[in-house]
Amino acid sequence: MTPRDKAAKEQEKAAQQAGDDAAQAVKDETGVGDKPPSDPEQLREEIQETREELGETVEALAQKADVKTQVQEKVEERKEQLRDAQEQAKAKAGQMAERAKQRPPVSIGAAAAAILGGLILLRLLRRK
Repeated sequence: MTPRDKAAKEQEKAAQQAGDDAAQAVKDETGVGDKPPSDPEQLREEIQETREELGETVEALAQKADVKTQVQEKVEERKEQLRDAQEQAKAKAGQMAERAKQRPPVSIGAAAAAILGGLILLRLLRRK
């Protein structure tokens, strides 16, 4: 290796180190960015992951921008809540009806007592 080649190698190493230092400084200041991998396959994988993330982000933004679909989803959600509330009310009404069947209502007893009292009152009035 000639002195010129050695100098070129050292200069290349110094440039590489300066680039690494600059990349680290940017990363430290912004919190963004890494030195790209030197392996082409790893770089392709990172690019593919980034594309997938970007696709998901675009899809999410498109969904947010679709107001008509959002309104329809809210309407369906509210309908489902109303159906649930209706089913609960029906179940509660069924329970109350079952309870009412199990014990006789007080009004029948009161009516029977009133009729009996009325009959007794009529007899008393007729005797006079």
